[in-house]
Amino acid sequence: MTRRKKSETFDNGQGLFLDPDLLKSVIEKMVQQVLEEQVREYLGAGYYERAIQRKDQRNGYKPRTMKTRIGKLDFAVPQVRQGGWYPSVFERYQRSEKALLCTMQEMVLNGVSTRKVSNVLEEMCGFEVSASTVSKTMLELDEEITRFNTRSLSAQTYPYLIVDARYENIRKEGTIVKEAVLIAAGINEIGQREILGFSIGDSESEISWGDLFMSLKRRGLQGTRVLVSDAHSGLRKAMGRHFQGVGWQRCRVHFIRELVNRVSYKDRRTLAADIKSIFKCDKKHVCMLVAEEIAEKWSKKSPAMSKNLMEGVEDCLTTKSLPPLHELRLSSTNMLERLMRECKRRTRVVCIFPNEASCLRYIGMLLIETHEGWLNEESEGTYIGKKIDINNVNLSRIRRTD
Repeated sequence: MTRRKKSETFDNGQGLFLDPDLLKSVIEKMVQQVLEEQVREYLGAGYYERAIQRKDQRNGYKPRTMKTRIGKLDFAVPQVRQGGWYPSVFERYQRSEKALLCTMQEMVLNGVSTRKVSNVLEEMCGFEVSASTVSKTMLELDEEITRFNTRSLSAQTYPYLIVDARYENIRKEGTIVKEAVLIAAGINEIGQREILGFSIGDSESEISWGDLFMSLKRRGLQGTRVLVSDAHSGLRKAMGRHFQGVGWQRCRVHFIRELVNRVSYKDRRTLAADIKSIFKCDKKHVCMLVAEEIAEKWSKKSPAMSKNLMEGVEDCLTTKSLPPLHELRLSSTNMLERLMRECKRRTRVVCIFPNEASCLRYIGMLLIETHEGWLNEESEGTYIGKKIDINNVNLSRIRRTD
């Protein structure tokens, strides 16, 4: 059985694990909503509300930090001018911290019955939380994801676009189905990585990818010169329709994997080494000459593989016209592959999402977290070299695929 670090997941004692960063976000939003409800009830009036029964006036907020088993939680505690009010939620929270965390997990993953969650919180944690508060908390998470997924992209250009997908188990109309989580990342004009958008589709069809691409363009995506992806047929059709004239870099890792699967197991290591030697050449025309030699070498043993090699290898050489560091970063979808593995590491403990909303909520928060981490780490464009101006890179020799 795989051992998990405490920093990676939180166990509710019933075999259910969830990422603590997401739990922290939900707990903070939930408790903040409870604080606002309690102070409004104490004062007898809401914000800017004139009421005869008002007891006191608001007096700003005071920061409050609490240490819990999932890390430090930050709250803004409402203050009143005359004093005499203190939120009881903190005392009860500390007594029933684990119970609250367990309930939050179920709420995040299931995301269904807000009234049921409200009842459980009241019974286990000792303070009343209305169904509307639970709904507001989930709504805030969903609104944060929507804001991120609809933000304007027109402030700068994104010369490089990398797209990929992974599949998650989602319960739909009483049946468990695999649905595709489509993710688009970009490298902006100063060399920073960004998560540009994501969505859930029935599959990697032309329609699903086309909807995501149209969304990106409506939000102002511009200046794209190279798109990196695998060779999925639906993706290629959508790319040809929505990114005409943009250079396509076929992922070399996927290409090699597809070719070696066409030969016997004992020949796979040798073939993989031969194909990799193609991409070690500096010039594109030299790479093509080497590819022809390798195709000829394997033509008798595996004619179908040799044919596929020559048909697809040129699409894997698009980045040969870029600076070395750019080629290194963009020759495959490895940047997103690492992100996909991280998503898998976290979502595998869920196994089956009860609906699309819970899947999008959970993965969306992970992607936003990744996006913010990239921007903080790469403030000077360190991912593809901070001294290289992408806009001055010579892309005239890139093969255009329409």
